[in-house]
Amino acid sequence: MKSSTPFNFKALTLFVLIAFTAFTSCKKTETADPTISYIRVVNTSPSLATYNAYFNSTMLNSAALPFGGSASYASFAAGAYTLKFTTASSTESLLSKTVSLSASSYYSTYLINKPNALDIYTIGDDLSVPVADKAYIRFINLSPDATAFDLFKTSGTTALFTGKTFKNASGFITVDAGTYSLDAKETSSGTVKATTGSTTFTAGFHYDVILNGLVTPANDTERALTLQAITIK
Repeated sequence: MKSSTPFNFKALTLFVLIAFTAFTSCKKTETADPTISYIRVVNTSPSLATYNAYFNSTMLNSAALPFGGSASYASFAAGAYTLKFTTASSTESLLSKTVSLSASSYYSTYLINKPNALDIYTIGDDLSVPVADKAYIRFINLSPDATAFDLFKTSGTTALFTGKTFKNASGFITVDAGTYSLDAKETSSGTVKATTGSTTFTAGFHYDVILNGLVTPANDTERALTLQAITIK
């Protein structure tokens, strides 16, 4: 006599409900909340000091930010917030500024200037990728004592950006994906003052190329001029 396994209708119903819940949950995560904004913080203050960054009471970094260090995007509802910087060992404010976020927008905030004159520089981030096989870079001059600078590919003859002065950022442009270096040249003299060294630029990714540090450091606690490429994430 042939045996058969009884059909479990309750088990089937439970399976369908779980599968439907999982599917709708995935769909929700794929749709960006139009009321949310995103902000990241980069320390470009040219010193040996490290800092914590707080957005109202939320610390943005998991470890104190050194010179050139960055915290990944954090999400917040659109609105006005207090951005506060402290030392790594204290919650006492060294600098507090109001930052306003618009809905569905991305921002980068840079801690700038020497420790006795800290300030911030905030810009919007267009992270669109209209050309999938290219990398995207922008050039930002955040060196307090620098004059105007141009950015070139090493050994290149055509400038990618020209005449960027302190607290002056370009928009994003496309560059070839690959591994190469970039040079910061003083606009007035054409002299290379800093280079990224060999850097990999990946297709579809966005990069800050930041001129920071000081052309003329006063002592060993101040950072010399550098050109740094940071992946934006």
